[in-house]
Formats: sequence, structure tokens, C-alpha cells
Amino acid sequence: MKTKFFIPILAGALTLTGCSKDFLETEPTEFVSSDQVAEASELNPGLQNANIAGLYSTMYLTGTGGTTGHDDFGQKGYDIFSDMLSGDMVLAGYTYGWYQDIVEYQATTNFTNTANYQVWRYYYRLIFGANIVIDGLGGNDAELESDEARAIMGQAKAMRAYAYFYLLQFYGEGYNPSEEVLPIYTTVSEEAAALSPQSEVYALVVDDLTDAIDLLENFTRTAKNEVDQSVAKGLLAYTYAAMNDYEKVIEVTQDVIDNYGYNVVSSTEVVYDGTNLEAAGFNDVANSGWMWGVDQTLDIGLDLISWWGQVDLFTYSYAWAGDPKEINHDLFDAIPADDLRKGQFVDAYGDGVLYPINKFYAPGRTVAGQRNVTTDYVYMRIAEMYLLLAEAAAQTGNEALAKEALRVILDERVEDTAYLDALSGQQLIDHIFLQTRIELWGEGKVYLAGKRLGRTAQMGPNHLTFPGLSVPFNSDDMTFEIPQSERQNNPFID
Repeated sequence: MKTKFFIPILAGALTLTGCSKDFLETEPTEFVSSDQVAEASELNPGLQNANIAGLYSTMYLTGTGGTTGHDDFGQKGYDIFSDMLSGDMVLAGYTYGWYQDIVEYQATTNFTNTANYQVWRYYYRLIFGANIVIDGLGGNDAELESDEARAIMGQAKAMRAYAYFYLLQFYGEGYNPSEEVLPIYTTVSEEAAALSPQSEVYALVVDDLTDAIDLLENFTRTAKNEVDQSVAKGLLAYTYAAMNDYEKVIEVTQDVIDNYGYNVVSSTEVVYDGTNLEAAGFNDVANSGWMWGVDQTLDIGLDLISWWGQVDLFTYSYAWAGDPKEINHDLFDAIPADDLRKGQFVDAYGDGVLYPINKFYAPGRTVAGQRNVTTDYVYMRIAEMYLLLAEAAAQTGNEALAKEALRVILDERVEDTAYLDALSGQQLIDHIFLQTRIELWGEGKVYLAGKRLGRTAQMGPNHLTFPGLSVPFNSDDMTFEIPQSERQNNPFID
């Protein structure tokens, strides 16, 4: 890797259709309507499995935000949005223009920007699909007897909660129960609704997840892209954390840690060191540390328009062709020299750009080699539960528990964790936030932490537009606007 591979001749190769961001679609096509299946579902709840599958595919297929953009590929697309807003993922080239509106905070401050529509459209599409399932099974308060029907309802309610949770993060300026933020829809037949306060939206999320946990009691999933009880509890832990209900965060995260058999990604898995190709790499959903993710196969058909097509040097990608995604250099400098995670980031070409090629990589490790994506997507890891537990424990003054939870991760990352003993109070809280940024880099979770903790993001010296800029997470720059299409079509929104 001595030669710079993204040379001018490649401009033609990646022109594709990716430079137009203005083509919008309006109707989701993944779901059979509730009118078509409601009566049949009473006799055979399994008919709703197709709609559940549609919900899960919406999370990773292209165009599910209603555009033809090469940044429109489901949840991992919005993970990139949030990572770049936080400043921890840096766009190190503007050759093709994807994400430039995000990193320059134009997308979040202009309600006519396509990104506002895209985020809104994606999560409300999921809500629409979940409501089809729920309506088809008898509605929100249906009394379901069979385990099959209960499992389907549980998954639908968890997915609706997941969508509303993320809408709260992207469209709310931190936790403010009285802020009118989103319209609530709990059936497919409802007309346009006015904005509801955060308190009501959070209450719906908590109710849906609480119901889902009960409904999924006897459900054993067939693949990790499905929501089971552990994932529903993980989402509930995030919800309580966003609401600053730390005692409940402790209760739920400890439950997940103790009862579902997940393991923290180990020292031999966390970074590629030249000898551990098969063990390392955040590219395989089978890893026992992954709670929720997608096994990407050739049948799914992802290629350039994907998370890997944006971030991975070893995929035919924008990262390879001129728009690298790298770590904030200030964050990189904050990683101790003996921390294995520092080795995840490499100056591949000697030009100072720190690619994440020893954390995320196609196993072939040939520059631009992966054309059809078979490397997997991660949505949630057990490490997140340990970090949430540490955060909540520190916030409630239980510093011994906070350090215990943090050590489970750090024992697999650094040579000696004795330094934790000297940390207390705000210093400990700050260190947990730093560890969250390091451990979860590129996974879309730092934005959530910054929002709930009221932090200020610091752009690194390698930020192309705003080096050194400070941006509070509760500012307009960090929060999307209700899009123009919603304002025009919903008479209750000015």
C-alpha cells in the first residue's frame, strides 16, 4: 500500500448515478397492506412474517429513505450521518460530495435539504410497516394467545419503538419532555397528526418496548437481523439513558449482560494485527459480541451503495476513490499507545489520513477488491450495554460498579486498568464518554451519547471545513429540521 490508488482516472469509474440527490419516491413497497391481510391474519398470524421481513430489509436496502442517493441505504447510512455530525468520523475528501452537507451542518439547518427528508422518510416508513403488522394482528391492545402471533407482534412493536427512538434523537435537541417534536401514528388509518411532546413519544417507546419484551419471551430468532428479547431490552436501555433514568438503565443493562450469553469482542478480535485475519475485523455477524446485525449475502445484492461502499478501503468504495472516512485526529491522539484500538487506524498512504482498515475491512484486504458486499452490518453490541451500565452507574454515584463494567471492556484493550482507581466524579464520567467514543467509533452511537449527556463536539484539526470548531450536541446544527414535504402536506405543522 505504497501507492496512492485514488488517481484522477477513477473519476469516471465512480461517476455512476451517484451525484444526483433530488429523486424522491413517496410510497413504501415492502409491505402488504393491513386491509389485505388483517382478516387472514386472524386465522394464520404467520402471514405477517412477510411484513416483518420487510421491516428488517428496510434497515439495509438502498433507497429506503426515498431517494436514489448513494448515502441512502438504511440504518447504517444514518449511522454515518450521526458519526460525521459528532465530528469523530471525518470526511477527508470532497471529490464526490456525499456527506458534505452533513459535515458542513447545512443539512441540519435547512429544512429543504434532502437529508432532512431522507431521515424522516426512513423512520416513518418503518413506523408505517410496523403499524400494518400491529393492525393486522388486532391492534395495539390485541389479546394474542399463540406464541407465533405474540412473537410477530413483539417484533413489530420493538421496531416501531426503534424508529420513534431514533426520530427523537435526530429531531429533538436533547431530552426535553415538553418540546413538541413529532407526530405520533399508531395505526395505518390515522390522518395527519399534530406534533406531540417528547414526553408522549418517549412514553410510547417505553410502552412498546415493555410490551415487546413480554411478547418475545418464548421467541428464538433464526438470524441476528431479527429483534429478540435481548435486542428489545438493549433498545429500552438506550431509551432510559436518553431520559436520564439511570436506575432503570442499570437494571436493564445488567439483565442483558447476565442472561443472554454475549461476550465482549476480545483482544484477539478487536484489531487486525497481520496474523489474525479470520478472528479480527468488524465484518462478521457471527461474532459473539454482536447482539443485532445483518448477515450480508450475495442474494441481498449490496455493492457501492452501502456502508462498506462509503467507508471501507478494501471495498469498491468512495473511501478508496477520493472521499476517505477517517478518525478525528484529536480522538486518535487521546487513545493511549498501549491501547489495541489505536492500531485500528492506519495512515495507509503516508499522507496523514487515518483509515479504519484494521477495524472494518473486507477480509480479502485488496484495495477496492470487494465489489459485491458480503461483509456484515452491526447494529448493536454487548459492549454498548457495558458502556451504558458504566455511564449510568457513574451518574448515580456507584463508581465501583461503573469501573467494574468499564474494566470488562478495557481488560481486553489495554495492558493495565489500575489507573481507573484514581478516577471519580466528573473525571470518571468524562472518561466513560471517551471510552464510548473510542470503542464505538464508526458504529453510529457517539451521537446518541452526546445528545443524552449534553456534550459539545470538537471538530479535529483534520476537519476539512471547520477544524477546531466546537458544536454543542443540543444545538440546531446537530438536530434535523422537519422536512419541507412534511410541512407542506401536514396542516398541523407550520
